[in-house]
Amino acid sequence: MSGSPQYLLALYITEHRESPPVPPGAVAERFGRTPATVIEAFHRFDDDGLVTYEPYEGAALTERGRDVAEDLHETYVTLSWFFRSVLELDDYEREAMEMAGVVSAETADRLAATLPFDGESVAGVRESVTPSDDATGPRERRESVSTDQNGGE
Repeated sequence: MSGSPQYLLALYITEHRESPPVPPGAVAERFGRTPATVIEAFHRFDDDGLVTYEPYEGAALTERGRDVAEDLHETYVTLSWFFRSVLELDDYEREAMEMAGVVSAETADRLAATLPFDGESVAGVRESVTPSDDATGPRERRESVSTDQNGGE
């Protein structure tokens, strides 16, 4: 994927809060960048088939782009959790956003297995966090999460 993966991830999260197409300014706001910077990334993502971009309107993820962004989001959630719970970083969301495209899915899965949890399946928590959830507050679950990974309740 060419471009900055954090912009694709931010587009994914923003699409869950606003109806697509998402204006470049909405994504730029998350990073303190100019909309022009995001437009450049949107053009690259459009060339790669990850988004459809319409000038003066914004971008929308394609099916392929959504698949890539969902993987980035899972990694982002794991990294946010690690940075907050283990490293106790103040700006854990920003750090996780910047690193989500660098860490492989396998590494994120292994990292998730080491994270502290309070009776919930770590994998279940990662899968249940929706993109509209904020890593700083309570999370709504898409579905109930089993407290026992071995199939019991």
